[in-house]
Amino acid sequence: MLRLITGALIGLFSAGQPALAQVADLRSTTSFRVCADPANAPMSMRDGSGFENRLADQFGGWLDLPVTYSWFPSGMGFITKTLRAGSCDVVMGYAQGDELVQNTNHYYTSVFGIITRKDSPLAEIDHLDDPALAGHPIGVIAGSPPATIMARAGLAKDMRGGDLFVDRRVKDPVGQMIAGVRDGDLDAAVLWGPLAGPRIKDDPQLQFTPLLKEQGGPKMFYRITMGVRPGEQEWKRQLNSLIRRHQEDINALLRDAGVPLVDDYGKEMLP
Repeated sequence: MLRLITGALIGLFSAGQPALAQVADLRSTTSFRVCADPANAPMSMRDGSGFENRLADQFGGWLDLPVTYSWFPSGMGFITKTLRAGSCDVVMGYAQGDELVQNTNHYYTSVFGIITRKDSPLAEIDHLDDPALAGHPIGVIAGSPPATIMARAGLAKDMRGGDLFVDRRVKDPVGQMIAGVRDGDLDAAVLWGPLAGPRIKDDPQLQFTPLLKEQGGPKMFYRITMGVRPGEQEWKRQLNSLIRRHQEDINALLRDAGVPLVDDYGKEMLP
């Protein structure tokens, strides 16, 4: 589902400064080389329609560099086969704190939420321990943070799980869950905002309600950065500078795409 929840922590680039210098030499100075999944709608798509594609175009423009891609399905092996292999230089969306990459400063914070039909009796629900959810079929990605909270709230029997790691060129669990809510096969789906929000932003039947009131863990909001190789400090600083100077442009692009934005503490939605 997300690069947000990735398994392996690989302790590479720990052999000292000479290795770090070699890593820094991998960055291209003639193009903005992006590591991306070719079928991770609505984030990245080979046809360029994802919001991360549009964000990459903006950064390429600010750097005065053409944008090129190294495509590989997200999930296990994605970073090893792309960023660490030196075929590209940046992952456009990566959760803060993941040790597989070096994170830039975060450029947005988003949140999990509940997809319901606007005319549903569940439309007013805004937290996962609401007893009104019991007995309703609810889609959720297995292994995602809200699945843990739902199980703790006694909703395990109501959960209709989708796989976390799939090849999205052939499977689309998030899209299937949203379609299930729209068609009535599911009464709700609990999904990551950047994956769900853009898909329903113009849908007259569906709504996204952010989960801003959950108590205890795991948390429902995450700060999203760009990922670069460990040791590439100059590259990270350059991207951080662009993020700082163009934050309003970035926010506007994300809002236009339908990405739900929250403050850095996951407490309230940004306008």
